[in-house]
Amino acid sequence: MDVVSPAAALSNPVIGTVKGPGDQSNQYVFITSDQRGIKIGEFVYYEIVETSSQSQPSATLEILGKISALRLIDHLPDRIFADTAISPETIAALVGFTYENPEIYEVMVEVIGHFHPALGFMNPRQAPTPGTRVFLAGDRSLQAILNKKQPGELGSAHIGSLLLRPDNAVPVVLDVKELVSTHMAILAGTGSGKSYTAGVLVEELLLPHNRAAVLICDPHGEYGTLAQIQGHPAFQAPDGYAPTVKVLTPEEIRIRVSSLDYYDILALLPTMSDRQKSILDKAFLILQRHRKGQYRWAVQDLISAVYEADRQTDEDGNEKTGSSAPALEWKLSQLERSPYFHAYEHLAPKDLFQPGQVTVLQMNEISQDHQQVICAAILRQVNQARMHTQKESISSGDENYLPYPVFILLEEAHRFAPAHEPSRCKAVLRTILSEGRKFGLGVGLITQRPGKLDADVLSQCMSQFIMRIVNPVDQDSLKYGVEAAGRDLLQELPALTKGQVIISGMCVNTPVLCKVRQRLTTHGGETLNAPALWMNYFQPHQVQARTIEQAPMVSRPRSQTIRGVSIE
Repeated sequence: MDVVSPAAALSNPVIGTVKGPGDQSNQYVFITSDQRGIKIGEFVYYEIVETSSQSQPSATLEILGKISALRLIDHLPDRIFADTAISPETIAALVGFTYENPEIYEVMVEVIGHFHPALGFMNPRQAPTPGTRVFLAGDRSLQAILNKKQPGELGSAHIGSLLLRPDNAVPVVLDVKELVSTHMAILAGTGSGKSYTAGVLVEELLLPHNRAAVLICDPHGEYGTLAQIQGHPAFQAPDGYAPTVKVLTPEEIRIRVSSLDYYDILALLPTMSDRQKSILDKAFLILQRHRKGQYRWAVQDLISAVYEADRQTDEDGNEKTGSSAPALEWKLSQLERSPYFHAYEHLAPKDLFQPGQVTVLQMNEISQDHQQVICAAILRQVNQARMHTQKESISSGDENYLPYPVFILLEEAHRFAPAHEPSRCKAVLRTILSEGRKFGLGVGLITQRPGKLDADVLSQCMSQFIMRIVNPVDQDSLKYGVEAAGRDLLQELPALTKGQVIISGMCVNTPVLCKVRQRLTTHGGETLNAPALWMNYFQPHQVQARTIEQAPMVSRPRSQTIRGVSIE
């Protein structure tokens, strides 16, 4: 049996005794009667003495583990619980059963390992012997070993506190470098707090110890309240730093037509025949040949190329001259009238990104097809901008010059990268998620339907924030797409409440259950209180105003005759 170290005996309580190994090699079972310390996801540890060379003394290692399952194996007889008039404790005392905690539990623990500051967690590959004491891990030690960063450090994001401990007892702090470079996903059901969590994360990225360059694609207009960051004292620094928030409404979103490719244009046009698609494809090639070295063109330039392509097609003997060009011209003229696609106006990368700035693209009034193309064009250009800047192939005067890493948040990500449907964003997202790390381009995906999100896209997100999900299809998708969280924690998904999240992956040392901290700014995604608004409709001042608005025009009644009777 292991000897309990004096430090552990003084600081952390013993909650049980090892019974033996578990079902798998990285598990062990201990017995306890302490109901307070045996919650699923709670952290415990046992000690082993590491033998060293003769020149170095032996060291006591704390082998951290996480409770993954428990079952009741002994308790008072069932007959005692059958009589509701008398308490079970009274009956037990009468028969001489005087144990303070009569229930006994068998608890399964998944071994995480001993934490090494340079190497992370290391599994000792040494199972605890029966009789070894099991301790409840202390708050301070958990804060030191669960988090890669500490609050306020450069590159830290204080997202909340450990769920199973008192509020703020163990802060949960993420590593921003890993978070934005290896990509992240926030996966949650409706009303679980995913947008709120994303807002907390953006706040952390804009604090003085991070000063990130962030872009948010906001299909519902929920992130406009981040404008409160400007002027907020928590975001200001002694060196004069104060973050900037740019909220671009749909009327302010402009994409240059020449930044679109053939498939973008195809997605924006009404249904076309195979011949029309062929002519449009040839028109793009003609346009590139005629405007060699000139990257900007207007819809009218493309229409001219369409007529030239149509003539070439007729010379090959396929169809009468001009049969398809007028129809394509009409369809392209619809694109020319779109307020979001312009010949010259454009949201260039250097306008969207600056360190210490978050830009919110509000697309709540834009159709889903247009949202797809807008995001695809922006993602493609930002990816090229970071790539060419990193390779020093463009100068500082270029609109695509981005000499710093950037981070993009995509709300409703299942719309932009659906699992079983074509999408303009899916291909470019796959490219960024697989290669963006080399060029300092990070992506965060937020979705309430992980089952509808492309599996390849989800698997590339190395940090995950998983909140309450009850849909079985979405739960199953997480079992195969988010291996880092662990099956034991994923079983807790239906039991999580609003603001509770499982955080796993590269941004933390080991998966944790976290309670998200309170936002510094107002949340913009609150559900409308319909009963209160209905009741407000009948308030006295509202009723009076409505009566005046609805009162009919008073006019002199005309004489009417009904069944011979004159009525004034």
